[in-house]
Amino acid sequence: MISFDASLLSRLASFMEDARQVTIAIHTHPDGDALGSAEALRCFLLQEYDVAVRIVSPDRCPLSLGFLYDEDSVIVACDRPDATMRWIDGSDLIFCLDINGFGRTAQVEPYLRKAECRKVLVDHHLEPEVRDFDIVFSTTEVSSTCELLFWILLSVPGSQDVGDWPCRSTMSLMTGMTTDTNNFANSVFPSTFEMASMLIGGGGVDRNYILSKLYSEYRENRFRAMGDFLQDKLKITDKGVAYAVFRAEDWHRFGLMEGETEGFVNIPLGIEKVKMSIFLREENGVFRVSIRSKKGWSANLLASRYFHGGGHECASGGRLRYPEDIADRCAAEAYIEDVTARFLQEFVS
Repeated sequence: MISFDASLLSRLASFMEDARQVTIAIHTHPDGDALGSAEALRCFLLQEYDVAVRIVSPDRCPLSLGFLYDEDSVIVACDRPDATMRWIDGSDLIFCLDINGFGRTAQVEPYLRKAECRKVLVDHHLEPEVRDFDIVFSTTEVSSTCELLFWILLSVPGSQDVGDWPCRSTMSLMTGMTTDTNNFANSVFPSTFEMASMLIGGGGVDRNYILSKLYSEYRENRFRAMGDFLQDKLKITDKGVAYAVFRAEDWHRFGLMEGETEGFVNIPLGIEKVKMSIFLREENGVFRVSIRSKKGWSANLLASRYFHGGGHECASGGRLRYPEDIADRCAAEAYIEDVTARFLQEFVS
């Protein structure tokens, strides 16, 4: 079990009791941890405090995670900017989940900064921007934001019985933790197993249902694209860096939807000689970058130095821009090979 400062928990309880309208903000391209923690908190607040609460997502949520949320509970900022602004302006409490600062909320950022209400951060990434929040719960010693939120809610006075929580909250917490650990393969702590045991035993979570939704209901398109990724796109340098670049035309060729390349970056880590894996996806004139590494090699450091990003020690993300970082979109592969060779040489020395 993870413990927290009693004064922080008391302030949090007071904030929730006083609130009448709540915004739950998550990052761009939301994943299972962001959506799972947001939906879990939304349902918990509805049951325990009877407040008006909406999730604000900068862009559309993956259809593969549609079982986690109701469309009416999420305001998608890229589709409804005016509604986003009005909801945040009318909120007296804002939660930011699975982000270390407002910068990861894209076009929602100015609305969050302008808001004069109370703000709470719950996150498991490095370097939280603590000055922007009234209360901060942040640690890297948990598997996910879902896990951190689980222990926070369990510690709030009056909510210590997981069996009394909404079923949708417990299911969403288990789902987000499962996706962020790659089904218990990465970033797992003793507290993670304790959380899972409590959710299944006391919270009545059907883990088989979650696994089926997450891993057994993909469209055929994903597997066609995965075959191309493995057969033609994947390259491995003599330094042990695996990388692949999916350009916009590849995305359209396979008719992919948001979230359908999720997990591709993890696959090459199963190769013995691979130390790091990098996956680039072109979108709107920029490459989104996902980096994973084996223990002892810092994905976070590589992302922060060369890809305008960061995250966790072994799992990070970023951006590669053209013409700012590379001359044009065709130079992505050469850039990866150059910077990773220099990075690994520096890392070893």
